[in-house]
Amino acid sequence: MAENLLRIESLHKRFGGIVATDGVTLEVERGEVHALIGPNGAGKTTLIAQISGSLAPDAGRILFGVSDITALAQHARVTAGLARSYQITSIFKRFSVAQNLALAVQARSGSSFGFWRPVASETALEDEARAIASQVGLAERVNAIAGSLAHAEQRSLEVGLALATNPKLLLLDEPMAGMGPDESQRMIALIHRLRESVSVLLVEHDMDAVFQLADRISVLVSGAIIATGTPGEIRANEEVRRAYLGDEITG
Repeated sequence: MAENLLRIESLHKRFGGIVATDGVTLEVERGEVHALIGPNGAGKTTLIAQISGSLAPDAGRILFGVSDITALAQHARVTAGLARSYQITSIFKRFSVAQNLALAVQARSGSSFGFWRPVASETALEDEARAIASQVGLAERVNAIAGSLAHAEQRSLEVGLALATNPKLLLLDEPMAGMGPDESQRMIALIHRLRESVSVLLVEHDMDAVFQLADRISVLVSGAIIATGTPGEIRANEEVRRAYLGDEITG
C-alpha cells in the first residue's frame, strides 16, 4: 500500500463571496508525480498557496508525513521538506548560476543570504551547487549570470533553488508556462529525472506534459476536486471531459 506524503483534508478558503477552495481533500503519495489540473479560476494557485504556507486556510487540515502543518509558517514547511519552486528565493539576476545555488544551499543551514563572497570560496558549497546545476541541466551554464539565462533556463534554476533545500515534496506551479515545445520537453525530462529522488505535485495547463508525467491526476473545478485517478481513468472520465478537457484528450 502506498504511503501518503501529503494529505489535505476538507480545505476551505473564501475571499468575500468567492469560494476559492471548497472542501478539498487530496493525497499525494510518496514517490509519485501527482498533477493538479483545471480551468483558469478553478482555485489551483490558491490551493498551492495554502499547501506551501503563504496563505492560511479558513478550515481544514494539511498533513505532511505524520505532522499537522496547517498552522506552520512557510519557512518551517521548507525546513520540514516541502518546497515550492519559485517561493524558495528569488533569483539573484546579477549573480552566477553557481552563486545563486550556493546561496540556496547556505540558506538551508540558516545562514544569511548576504554573505555570498565567503560562500563562493567554500568548496563543499560550491561542489553541491555545481551538482544541482548539473541535475537541472545547467552544468554548461554554471558560470553564466542568472539574468542572462533564457526563460526556460531561469525556470530550471528556480527548480534548482528548491532542490537545494533537500525537499521531500516539490510543488511546481506551471513550470512549462511561456515555453516553446523544445523547452517544454526539456522541462518534462527534468521532472522525469527528479521523480527518482523527490515527490512532485504539479500544476500545469500543458496536457501533453501532464499525461507524460503524472502517475495520478486530480481535477479541480470551481474550488472542488471532481475526480482523481490515473491518466487513463481521467481520460475516460465523462465528468472531467464536460467540465474541462473536452475533446482535447481524444487521442
